[in-house]
Amino acid sequence: MRFLIRKRRAAPAVIIVALIDVLIVLVIFLLATMTFKQQPLVRLALPESTSGLKSGANENPPLLVTVEANGTIRFGADNLPIRIEDFRSRLLLAVEKQRAAGKGEVRMAIRADKTAPWGRIVQVMDVAKEANLKILSAFTKESGK
Repeated sequence: MRFLIRKRRAAPAVIIVALIDVLIVLVIFLLATMTFKQQPLVRLALPESTSGLKSGANENPPLLVTVEANGTIRFGADNLPIRIEDFRSRLLLAVEKQRAAGKGEVRMAIRADKTAPWGRIVQVMDVAKEANLKILSAFTKESGK
């Protein structure tokens, strides 16, 4: 009797480089197609109003001032905290810039937390009056009736 000698097969090799390449492509695909939710920089609890008006899409955007619950004032597009003394000069500069650009009547909107100190809101309104702003509005949320 003759027995055949079978050669031992080598164990199948897993090509790690190819697996890493595939995983990198998947990660790149996920990063490219993922949408990121924009988080607001400042969390405010706006007061409710039944007579709030929605601004039109074709209007000039107002200068935005935020007053937080602890009394911190934030101004402008960068939304960085600012002292009331610096706020005066920055607001006057922004008003003059918009008037020089001929954008019509300059408006300012106050976005204040419902627990913000009223004295701080009045200070912001006084600075707006010093800057000779005629149109001043406040951000509110619709009351749920």
